[in-house]
Amino acid sequence: MTVNIEFDSEKKLELDFEGIIQEIVAAAIDYEKCPYECEVSVMITDNDGIHTLNREARGIDAPTDVLSFPMVEYPAPADFDILESEADAFNPDTGELLLGDIVLNQDRIASQAEEYGHPQRRELAFLVAHSMLHLMGYDHMVDDERIEMERRQKEILEGKGYFR
Repeated sequence: MTVNIEFDSEKKLELDFEGIIQEIVAAAIDYEKCPYECEVSVMITDNDGIHTLNREARGIDAPTDVLSFPMVEYPAPADFDILESEADAFNPDTGELLLGDIVLNQDRIASQAEEYGHPQRRELAFLVAHSMLHLMGYDHMVDDERIEMERRQKEILEGKGYFR
């Protein structure tokens, strides 16, 4: 598993970003029983940085807490069977499945942790788990999908000791 982490902000929260991100990326991949070694890119930015990306990528002129950019379109969430015929879904140098990119807003990690009354490390873990499920084809646009995604997020987080 390769997790590329990049910072696009001068300030940084006082957290073990890399450790938490690595832990939750691995937990999500294991939870979904992905049969491949995977590669994920994570960028940590601030309100201004994610605002710009959200406007450019989604046409939404506002900051958000996390953005997910999956590299694969799955016919059903976590349907890894389709990937055998998708050579461009794999890094040609390492053979790892390119799951996609995650962009985290460290300003929202801090404010949402305070708002929800839990530690910043839990908020970071939650956003990574949430985004990893998006990278594997899950969504929350309708209630049934939202309920399923929330259940999976909770199980991934609680499996690693992150409770609300």
